[in-house]
Amino acid sequence: MKKKKRETKQRNIAAAVLHWIFFTRHYLLQFPLLSAIFAFLLFFAAFSVISPLPPIINHQRSSKLKNGAKVEESTFSTETSPFRVPRSGGRHLWNSRLSKFYHGCSNANDSFQTADLKTNSNRYLLIATSGGLNQQRTGITDGVVAAYILNATLVVPKLDQKSFWNDSSDFAEIFDVDWFISFLSKDVTIIKQLPTKGGKVLTPYRTRAPRKCTPICYLTKVLPVLNKKHVVQLGKFDYRLSNRLSPDLQKLRCRVNYHALKFTDSILEMGKRLVQRMRMKSEHFIALHLRFEPDMLAFSGCYFGGGEKERMELGEIRRRWKSLHASNPDKERRQGKCPLTPEEVGLTLRALGFGSDVHLYVASGEVYGGEATLAPLKTLFPNFHSKETLASKRELAPFSSFSSRMAALDFIVCDESDVFSTNNNGNMAKIIAGRRRYFGHKPTVRPNAKKLYKLFINRHNKTWEEFASRVRSHQIGFMGEPNEVKPGRGVFHENPSSCICQDPVAKAGAGLNPTPQALPHEGHKNVKENTERNGTSDVSDEHSIEDDHDQDATDVDYVDNGNAVQGKGLAGEMLSEEFFSD
Repeated sequence: MKKKKRETKQRNIAAAVLHWIFFTRHYLLQFPLLSAIFAFLLFFAAFSVISPLPPIINHQRSSKLKNGAKVEESTFSTETSPFRVPRSGGRHLWNSRLSKFYHGCSNANDSFQTADLKTNSNRYLLIATSGGLNQQRTGITDGVVAAYILNATLVVPKLDQKSFWNDSSDFAEIFDVDWFISFLSKDVTIIKQLPTKGGKVLTPYRTRAPRKCTPICYLTKVLPVLNKKHVVQLGKFDYRLSNRLSPDLQKLRCRVNYHALKFTDSILEMGKRLVQRMRMKSEHFIALHLRFEPDMLAFSGCYFGGGEKERMELGEIRRRWKSLHASNPDKERRQGKCPLTPEEVGLTLRALGFGSDVHLYVASGEVYGGEATLAPLKTLFPNFHSKETLASKRELAPFSSFSSRMAALDFIVCDESDVFSTNNNGNMAKIIAGRRRYFGHKPTVRPNAKKLYKLFINRHNKTWEEFASRVRSHQIGFMGEPNEVKPGRGVFHENPSSCICQDPVAKAGAGLNPTPQALPHEGHKNVKENTERNGTSDVSDEHSIEDDHDQDATDVDYVDNGNAVQGKGLAGEMLSEEFFSD
């Protein structure tokens, strides 16, 4: 309305000038200088009539906050909104002051039986993983533990080569297979291929384990089959082992995940090269794992503000999965199950204190909406990098045709970054979060989507100071600090509490109270004994944030084949087999 009034007023002024010039033209002809001036006015009046007003948005106009920080009035600010994003951050969040009192601890206890004493020479276990790189990583880790439970020899796991990710790489092309076998030799006997019998390779009996199968479940449902068939392959091996295990088995999980699974030399070399190039640009940098692919968004059932076009496009993709029910986008977002948009995760990082001068490495696949979707994030963080901008096509050629190898490069940079952030709660986000806890509690920002969604919707009604203060408040317990989550809560790969110990002597020397001993889970009778032997204790948490950590934004990210597969489990029940993504 205001814009229309201004345009009308402008046109009235222009018409008045033209009218005056018409009636004074005789006088103007006698004074050439005045004629030139009024000719200019005539041109200006005509231009004003045909040209629109400039937009109300103020681009890059600077002002100052009370704390002296400069402000960018970019696409996030209008004349009617108090929301102004400051250029500078003003806070330093590159490390945790408590992290030095904690360390990863996954060595086996003296009572833990070794492979040479417990392995049955007539039992062979094979596992076929599914999903992307990080989902397969969880399957490999749990497969080693399953072999230990069953006293079986494990054959090097088969990677998923046929699903959505369509990567033909085998285990030895992603991970150092000799290191894998050697490192775990005391825990589980691992061989590269099945032996022959009578000149023929043994043929495995194929079946599946139930989801989240406990050790007792393996002993009652899988072991009888293994004793009868001797060679068993467990298919679609993802999340087939219970999240809650005894401390000894959890520590075995950690030895596999954080030590035995080492990338091949070629992947490590290229990954370290990318990290070095980020370090050359800045002493510190943030790595952002951005999941915003069309398939993933469609499966989430969320709405991201793209109007009818978005609803039609994502709705068409969503119809590929016949098993999905109609979604309620508002409910999904209220429950924290929607991934943040690139703009939202950028605003979160800026609110936490990271300025526009910070360098940002972005690990992502195809982004829905392309550059238009990424534009707000790039405005907030102009120093925007990816493996494609840091390395040449020639350097990436050995990896670019293989999704898992490309994902491994992103994994290395995200792991080595000073701060890791994500807009989702998928497999890679969980795996890296757990790894960063284990190796020193490096800052890891997991957006508290359940609390932040209302803040994003109403942000233009707040000042930047109010918005940033609320973000920092909501993110307490979601920053990768020690003791944020109680042991046993959440996915173990994200919160490997059994494998994290504190140094009570150093903590007491710094004037801090050592964290009380964690309450043992069922079957944890030796926790106190282990603590006395090692001089360390498992981490517990008196003041952890519980409810919001249970939001589990897409444990299942999306089904990759378009159909939920129905298969019979060992107990004969019909199991709905989801395909997890990274």
